[in-house]
Order: sequence, then C-alpha cells, then structure tokens
Amino acid sequence: MPASTPAEAAIPERQPLGIYVHWPFCLSKCPYCDFNSHVRSSIDEGRWQRALLAELDHFAAELRDQPREVVSVFFGGGTPSLMPPAITAAILDRIAARWPLSPDLEVTLEANPTSVEAGRFEGFRAAGVNRLSLGVQSLNDAELRFLGRGHSAAEAKAAIRLAHRHFRRVNFDLIYARPNQTVADWRAELGEAITLTAGHLSLYQLTIEEGTAFHNIYRRGGFRLPDEETAAALYDATQEVCEAAGLPAYEVSNHAAPGEECRHNLVYWRYDDYLGIGPGAHGRITCGEKAVATAQLRKPELWLGAVERDGHGSESREPIDPADRAAEMLMMGLRLREGVDRRRFARRIGRDLEAF
Repeated sequence: MPASTPAEAAIPERQPLGIYVHWPFCLSKCPYCDFNSHVRSSIDEGRWQRALLAELDHFAAELRDQPREVVSVFFGGGTPSLMPPAITAAILDRIAARWPLSPDLEVTLEANPTSVEAGRFEGFRAAGVNRLSLGVQSLNDAELRFLGRGHSAAEAKAAIRLAHRHFRRVNFDLIYARPNQTVADWRAELGEAITLTAGHLSLYQLTIEEGTAFHNIYRRGGFRLPDEETAAALYDATQEVCEAAGLPAYEVSNHAAPGEECRHNLVYWRYDDYLGIGPGAHGRITCGEKAVATAQLRKPELWLGAVERDGHGSESREPIDPADRAAEMLMMGLRLREGVDRRRFARRIGRDLEAF
C-alpha cells in the first residue's frame, strides 16, 4: 500500500454513529410492554415530521465539528410501521444531508404483522428501509391472545413471507418462558420460527415489568411464570436449537447467522456513539474528550411542544465520567459473545483495559 500523503493523513477519521428515531404511537398497549408507547385517536403527521426533522437538525449542529459516519438508523417505538412512509423518507433524506453515510448503511424499521401494516412494506422499502424487524412474539394463537397481540399466527407468518419479498434482511421477535410453556412446546415453536427466518431472531424471556397490565395481574395471582429450573431449561433449549440451525447467540437475546447481526444494536453494545431522536429516546455522544448521556422528554405532547419552542425535546444531558464510561463499556460488551475489544476500549476510554 502506498504511504498516505500529508493531506490524506490530516483528514480525521470518521467515527461511527447510530441514530435511533422513536415513533411513540401504537394501536393498542400490549399488557407486557413498558416501552414509551401511547395510543392516540389522531396524530398531526405533518407536525410530527417537522419536529423530528428539527431535533435531527439540532443534534447535527451540535456535532458539526465531530467527524462522523452514520452506520445505522433504527426506527423504533411504539409502532413505527404506523408512521407514513413519506415521513420515514424525509427523515432519511435529512440524515443524508447532514452526515456522510456508510456504504453499507443499515436502516431498520420495527413493524407489527397486521395486514394493514404489511401492505405498507413496499412504501417503506422505497423510502430507504433495508431491514425489517417484526414483533411477532408467538406463532401460537392462544399465546398471542394471552400476550394481547392484535394479529393471528397466520397473519404473522404471512407478514414474514411478505417481508422477505421486500427486504433482504428480516428479523422477528418471539417471547418465551410463558405460563405453562414446556420445553417441548418451545422447541417445536422455535423450530418453526427458524424455517421462517432469513438469518436473525430476537428471543426474549417474558419478564413482568412494573407499570404494565401484566404486573397487576401477576401480583393478583392471575398467572404464574415457569419456575427457575424450567426457565433455565427453556434458555438452554434456545441456545441448542439456534446453534444447530446456524443461528448462534451473538448477544444474550439475539441470534444470527454470521454477517446478519443487527449493526444498530452492535453500536450500543460496542459502545459507539448514537443519537436518540423523539419522545423518550436516549443517546450517548462524545464531543472531544467528553461523553454525554442524553434523554428526551417521554410524553409525546411535552416533547412536541419543547421541540417547537426550543428546537429539541431534551429532558437531561448528563456527563459520563471516565470511570463510568469504562464500567458501561465493559457491561455492554459482556452482553456480546465477542466480548470487549481491547483496542476499541483503549480508543474509546483513553486507557488500557488492564489499567482498571
């Protein structure tokens, strides 16, 4: 390789940047969900588009002197597949106008597998989405009713097949360790899921979170979760079945064929910088030697009003001191099968891993 010219050597390296965009609206609230999601009878879509673009502009101005390359954009929620594809396109166009984009930019959109939303897949693909993540949660109708989902198993399978026609990369979520679930039941369901996937599955054990409908029902004895021994057996079966199918766990709850890992989630777990846009979104950005954790106002109406008044809806900006950065990077990295890269750690924290 020829040596770099002085001019080339002077060009600062662009650091990877992920961008998370939160669409907080759902058709209904699932009983297990503690995410920042809300049901509204009407939404002023033009107003929301202007606000999301304004907050993007705010952070772009803040980072204008920091060389960045956007490697991933993730539309989460809520149910971002309820967002008009035109808003998705406008956001992606604004990102492209504000930052250089990675040649293999990953753009993920979360969706629910109802027939209404599945019909929008073509529009999202045209807008620039190249990876779809479907909230399936189960392939069993009785379990879907228990989980409060608005689709059937047949609709879920049809949506998965349709997604494969429009997107090369497709993920879907399943929840296991449900009441009365046996290891044999889960092996059968997981085996069917593997026949439908194209390289990535997100598999979560059911947990009971405060503030959810399930929390109140569970406290009243409305249902029981599997005991620890059964839950452990379900986890072990998950690892065994996925590994045998060529989908090893690359993170605690995420399984993928080599090369199909979610790049946006790797931004989090490898401790790269990311922006959080929209109500309740969190971010972590580095400016020079300083790292800052950002959090946006959670309530949609409060966030919207703040953006229209101030250009952003930030609720807090907390500096992250070097010791906390080191601890966070270690905790995040230990979620990954690959662990923590020593060179990346030293580059991000400014000290060798062995120094801690």
